[in-house]
Amino acid sequence: MDILANQPYFKVRRVIEGNTQYEIEEEHEITLSSERLCTSVDTFLMDEILDISFRFFAKEMGFFYLHTTKGMYAYTVKTDPQPFIDQFRLTK
Repeated sequence: MDILANQPYFKVRRVIEGNTQYEIEEEHEITLSSERLCTSVDTFLMDEILDISFRFFAKEMGFFYLHTTKGMYAYTVKTDPQPFIDQFRLTK
């Protein structure tokens, strides 16, 4: 499986210790190959992916939307995913 593109995304995990709540930001990666797209939790075959879109909601953050036959998935990103989206459209 050849990796064609990668896109980092972030998840915030909340932890409570004692009476204090902490937010831990975890970095993950979306990986695109000619056969599938993989996240840290899910794997989608190329036939299951209908579209990919992106929208900034703050100056340095945005949502990367993955529209699939299983539903829509949103991932928080800090970098412009346009090169990843372009590679996906060339592959599809």
